[in-house]
Amino acid sequence: MHAIRLHAFGPAENLTLEEVEDPRPGPGEVRVAVRAAGVHLLDTALREGVRGPLPEPPSLPTVPGREVAGVVDLLGEGVAEEWLGRRVVAHLGFAPGGYAELAVTGAGRLHEIPGDLDFAEAVAMIGTGRTTMGILQFAELGPDAVAVVPAAAGGIGTLLVQYARNAGATVIGLAGGPEKTARVAANGADLAVDYKDPEWPAKVRAHLGGRRATVVFDGVGGDVAREAVALLGPGGKHIVFGWSGEGLHDGRPHLVDGVSEQVLGPVMLEKAGGSDPLRTLELRALTEAAEGRLRPAVQRFPLAEAAAAHRALETRGTTGKVVLEP
Repeated sequence: MHAIRLHAFGPAENLTLEEVEDPRPGPGEVRVAVRAAGVHLLDTALREGVRGPLPEPPSLPTVPGREVAGVVDLLGEGVAEEWLGRRVVAHLGFAPGGYAELAVTGAGRLHEIPGDLDFAEAVAMIGTGRTTMGILQFAELGPDAVAVVPAAAGGIGTLLVQYARNAGATVIGLAGGPEKTARVAANGADLAVDYKDPEWPAKVRAHLGGRRATVVFDGVGGDVAREAVALLGPGGKHIVFGWSGEGLHDGRPHLVDGVSEQVLGPVMLEKAGGSDPLRTLELRALTEAAEGRLRPAVQRFPLAEAAAAHRALETRGTTGKVVLEP
């Protein structure tokens, strides 16, 4: 099979397409003929040797990628025969191996792809959608809510705008540049503004006509977060799930006492509850998409162009969830 391999930590150019031996599933595992592999911003950090949430950086050489969708083509010992030939999607957890034509994972991680979702959309929902469902646990959205979504053209931002709109909230979407801003408007935001325009906060205030924001969904940090938090009214909430922009306080998220709440990691899982909270969030995300309430934005790259996909992510040159297609 062909796979993207990383032999040395460093720039995106270190990702190379190679021919490697086909993997085989062990007991309780399946092999998936990959049709779409998710690319996450975390992948770019791991590529540089940053361990992120992992216990340690990945061992080299490695095949990156932790989200796949495709068709089960081989079963390991003890796996039910009915999985063979099914369209499935799975998050591989801490195990790499997604940027490839074939990937192996535990049968317990599989979800059958519901409805008419295509493989790339399913990958978006198993990762980005899962996180979005976790974030939304911390917000109360309804007709009285005013939601501000920085990075509203991104994978999570796209879904947050849709969910808030469906709940009847007033939605303010921020994005960088006219093309992304147009996408946010088309996605249903009541107001889409370019955060590169220094007057954007004034435009938001004029649109709201005296109303104040009730929630800021912040995965950006930096100056955009600072300006967005200033739009909050009394009792408003700043939900922090990342800081991809210029971080404040030595790269940590912009936190405001009594307003900000970090929701990633154990906090999100505790809120989801159940014996397998990640799977609970995955099922919620896939159901929302299958029933047409959420539709992820996807930007597709050929598998061979994994380096270009990483560069585009790192320079904010992407819209929606980035997916590699073998």
